[in-house]
Amino acid sequence: MDKQHKASIDGDQWVRCVEEHGWLWTAAQPGVRATPATLILAHGAGAPMDSGFMEEMAARLAAHGVNVLRFEFPYMAQRRLDGGRRPPNPAPKLLECWREVYATVRPYVAGRLAIGGKSMGGRMTSIAAAKEPLDGVLGLIYFGFPLHAAGRPGIERAQHLADIQIPMLFIQG
Repeated sequence: MDKQHKASIDGDQWVRCVEEHGWLWTAAQPGVRATPATLILAHGAGAPMDSGFMEEMAARLAAHGVNVLRFEFPYMAQRRLDGGRRPPNPAPKLLECWREVYATVRPYVAGRLAIGGKSMGGRMTSIAAAKEPLDGVLGLIYFGFPLHAAGRPGIERAQHLADIQIPMLFIQG
């Protein structure tokens, strides 16, 4: 793990923090940007933080000067331990996890910070951002935003987006 990027603490502390939490860190390619941006990226409902999609996105973003931190929600971490498939935790538990990750990571980020996720991870990120402003977050990035559950059209899952006061980028398709 690359030790670059930290604000007021040394890189060894950052390395220990990431390892202790079981997160994945993909450091920005050196020299692309003077101060790399950082993206906290949440996985989708069915695939973990090290899925092919998440690995590919982290690598491509790092090549463009963006640090990427990936984490797992509790149900996915448990699935990794026992191998059983399980549904996502209820939204309050997912949001609690997301807020804990953000609160832990935020003090380490020296440059620009964006947050986002793949599908359900993006939705949880957006709900967190809609509920309260997140210090230093400049924007949200969604990789496939789930407007409704499969087979159940509706707009309920998007109503909170109007409460978000920072730029949002939707990548769909």
